Amino acid sequence: MTKIDGEALLKRLPDVRGRLEANAPLADLTWFRVGGPAEVLYAPADEADLAHFLKNTPRDIPVYPIGVGSNMLVRDGGVPGVVIRLGRGFGDLAVEAEHRIRCGTAVPDVRVARFAADNGIDGLTFLRGIPGTIGGALRMNGGAYGGETKDVLVEARAVDREGNIRVLTNADMKYTYRHCGAPDDLVFTQALLQGRPGVTADILAAMDKITESREATQPVKSRTGGSTFKNPPDNKSWQLIDKAGMRGFSVGPAKVSELHCNFLINEGGATAAQIEELGETVRRRVRETSGIELDWEIKRIGLAPGDAT
Repeated sequence: MTKIDGEALLKRLPDVRGRLEANAPLADLTWFRVGGPAEVLYAPADEADLAHFLKNTPRDIPVYPIGVGSNMLVRDGGVPGVVIRLGRGFGDLAVEAEHRIRCGTAVPDVRVARFAADNGIDGLTFLRGIPGTIGGALRMNGGAYGGETKDVLVEARAVDREGNIRVLTNADMKYTYRHCGAPDDLVFTQALLQGRPGVTADILAAMDKITESREATQPVKSRTGGSTFKNPPDNKSWQLIDKAGMRGFSVGPAKVSELHCNFLINEGGATAAQIEELGETVRRRVRETSGIELDWEIKRIGLAPGDAT
């Protein structure tokens, strides 16, 4: 069995300029507001600090980069190893030639969309509809409202487990629908995005329409993890869930949203186990009624309570 013991793990980790915290609560860092602690939570000072940490951390210690926790479920038993949360050192935004924007991976997608609009750069408006950071968009080929990360990415910058800086082209990312084929051990630090000339007022108007659509069709004010399941080929997950009779179904305080049934919500006091049980129940009912297997879009990390001893 795995034991969460952050104080013991700290002794095996290198000295850093950033912050290391043992047995750090994660629930308040996720949109679901559930889950156990990180054995160690690491906030790197900058890319060089991150590279030093990864180079000198024993390979048997797992690391998990997270963003704002919008598309993530942390299980109740906590996360063994090191959870890396990028912050201010990865928050730069700059306009480059040819209507390109270079951004740190801790920058929220919506902020990049607004920055692009303010600088008369079109083509990145879809980022307004993604409730996460650029790092998450890179890792899962995030998309919304007709656009995907693969459509606009020029290159991504990352650090590998040996502490090497890697620059990946769009092709290197091996993108498919809601999937990135780049090595799992990469921690993305920066992205260069391609836009096109636009008029600020028109771009902002398009962003306002996305905002209005999200507020009208998604439970944006609830404790949720965003879209729960990927859309199967030639189908929409919410329609399959609705046809399976699961709209409004609940497991304790964990509930399928009545507004948009591809969203699971925590009505207050739900555990991660209840949310995951709800999701698996939805998957089973959809499989029974349609023969279609839904794949989780939400990333689930950590241990169930019985696994942490």
